[in-house]
Amino acid sequence: MLPETFLEKMHIARETLDDVLLALYPALLASTNLVSTTRGETRELVGVLLEIKHPRARLSRTETRGKPFSCLGELLWYLSKDNRLDFIKYYLRRYAEDSEDGVRVHGGYGPRLFAQRGHNQIRNIIELLHSKPDTRRAVVQMFNAEDLAAPHIEIPCTTTLQFLVRDGRLHMLTTIRSNDAYMGLPHDVFCFTMLQEIIARSLGREVGIYKHFAGSMHLYESNADSVRDYIGEAVQARIEMPPMPQEDPWPSIEKLLEAERQIRSGGEIDAATCGVAPYWADLIRLLQIFAARDDSTRIDALKSAMSFKRYGSYIAARRNMQRQAT
Repeated sequence: MLPETFLEKMHIARETLDDVLLALYPALLASTNLVSTTRGETRELVGVLLEIKHPRARLSRTETRGKPFSCLGELLWYLSKDNRLDFIKYYLRRYAEDSEDGVRVHGGYGPRLFAQRGHNQIRNIIELLHSKPDTRRAVVQMFNAEDLAAPHIEIPCTTTLQFLVRDGRLHMLTTIRSNDAYMGLPHDVFCFTMLQEIIARSLGREVGIYKHFAGSMHLYESNADSVRDYIGEAVQARIEMPPMPQEDPWPSIEKLLEAERQIRSGGEIDAATCGVAPYWADLIRLLQIFAARDDSTRIDALKSAMSFKRYGSYIAARRNMQRQAT
């Protein structure tokens, strides 16, 4: 017989990312559906639907799960339209395990979003939603038949992204075949809700609800204690990222990507003179803070220049983690 946890339906609808995690994690810890994988033992819930009503509350308010720096790096990797390992390894070293040639990551999302068999899927759905706002065809395909045709170290966990304009707002539905609830989920929510807001701004729309369905939502046993620590952390007041400027976001994204390239290669730039709105300048400063590592003087100067002062708690948390590591 199938375990009861396989047959249960789980729908978690909450206001913020943290609210969702604090409901999901205890359920995973209690799951008796144990699955052995190539990366270790997991506790699994099958067919989990998560709903975040305020997608801008995409960053955890806790010290261990508040990851704006690596999340932003992963988003920009997608937006670079490439899947080079050197880009993402700078922010997330674990991606080196997913590369077969040490140069690229087969399952990287950038080419799939922007050059899938020669099709820019993001541009296509923006154009489709402009011409037919009520369409149900605005779907981005991430997982391909070819991914199963040959052995790969890693294939995309995300299968599709769907965008729906309803009541004047852009809603997003993400479908994932396999979701690591501790390491992967917070990054997925950040990247996909940012993409949701980018497309909403491209359409002149407001952001709607974000829904996230996972066929296999799982927790590795090696992360179980970390999850318990997270549950026991004091969660601060809700922090929503500020609204993205009401303008075409793509020129600013190109400037942000150029700034990222310069910062990652060791270059010096002034976010205030990059020709972008304060919203985007703050994201450049977050990249600079990540690059500054343990340069406290530099980090303090960048922190004081932030337009959105509530990023300060994440900057302070990063400083604390660096001090503990030294």
